[in-house]
Amino acid sequence: QVQLVESGGGLVQAGGSLRLSCAASGRTFSVYAMGWFRQAPGKEREFVAAISGSGRSTYYADSVKGRFTISRDTAKNTMYLQMNSLKPEDTARYYCARSIYAFPSQVLTDFGSWGQGTQVTVSS
Repeated sequence: QVQLVESGGGLVQAGGSLRLSCAASGRTFSVYAMGWFRQAPGKEREFVAAISGSGRSTYYADSVKGRFTISRDTAKNTMYLQMNSLKPEDTARYYCARSIYAFPSQVLTDFGSWGQGTQVTVSS
């Protein structure tokens, strides 16, 4: 079983930036794709970004393209989400997840392990 722990959330003003981190522990971390999802109260959990096991391929939801950047540091077993130009609509709890595959997708059921989430609140 892999353990995923998110950090870096907080309260920021619109237009500001945050960097989320996801620290992973467990075997064969680097071979699996990783992703970020977010969920606002009363809303479905939605895909944000994903990165391949190699770190060479990334995918983003249309709503965050050009503003968010996903990356991973295999040496540190850590994944990041750099969030710039934040909007109030980005307010949600952000979850780190590990895929059961090496290639990324935006399909929630492809991700078998989840962190506890970290709250991001963007004020207007």
